[in-house]
Amino acid sequence: MIKKVVIPAAGLGTRFLPITKSLAKEMLPIIDKPNLQYLLEEAKAAGIDEVILIVSKTKQEIKDYFSHNLDLENKLLSLKKEDDYKLIFEIGEFIKVTFVFQKEPLGLGHAILCAKDAVAGEDFAIMLGDDLVASKNPAILQLIKEYERLNASVIGVQKVAKEVTNRYGVVDIKEQLNSRLIEAKGFVEKPKVEDAPSCYAMVGRYVFKNSIFEELENLKPGKGGEYQLTDAMASLLNKEKVYAYDFEGRRYDIGSKEGYLEAIVDFALERDDLKEKMKEILKTRI
Repeated sequence: MIKKVVIPAAGLGTRFLPITKSLAKEMLPIIDKPNLQYLLEEAKAAGIDEVILIVSKTKQEIKDYFSHNLDLENKLLSLKKEDDYKLIFEIGEFIKVTFVFQKEPLGLGHAILCAKDAVAGEDFAIMLGDDLVASKNPAILQLIKEYERLNASVIGVQKVAKEVTNRYGVVDIKEQLNSRLIEAKGFVEKPKVEDAPSCYAMVGRYVFKNSIFEELENLKPGKGGEYQLTDAMASLLNKEKVYAYDFEGRRYDIGSKEGYLEAIVDFALERDDLKEKMKEILKTRI
């Protein structure tokens, strides 16, 4: 069983400057909850016991958010705001969170390698903060079930338009096993559109055998001096099978401003306390 998930949250967030000068991009709110909390809720719903957050020393607000704030909790109790107290208290109790510090941003592969000791020899999941997935069946749970059935690493993918494949890591298909499951032949990081081996893009959900760490330890720096997870995955394929799974769910690229705004609108339209007001706002603006 997969009981640990690694969430890298040490990036600079340059696409959201200037706010990310003082606020971690993972803490940008989707209405009234940071996008990072949605990931933790997905992990919890998938039966995961521990979240390993890879953070930088400058992102103290992440650690503060997922820790108890006794002053605030006591103040809410004294004001008899019990619903608000419960909402705040449960954040600190929701799931075990372990913080691992990455000294400098050297790529996704390096960030994952920083979690090796905390993973402690287990197979594990990875969730990326730029990818928010709305699904009744948690996206990471769908991958975990395939991992359990196949006893192999499984990469979450979704089809994207051919003209945007250069924005993603793309799967090279060895065999299409069914409508959702692919045995991978290779992985290409942000290929030229004309060179993309398929339209299956890797979108922020992974389940790995612990053997990925051996490949990460032997990685050489790639473009920009960064250590790429995609390179480690390609190396792993020389030793064992790796699969890709086209998971169900509406995925939002909240690392982009367009995807972030889209998520806010859609999530508001799903909430009973906001949907009618949001409809009115949209009607008056369009």
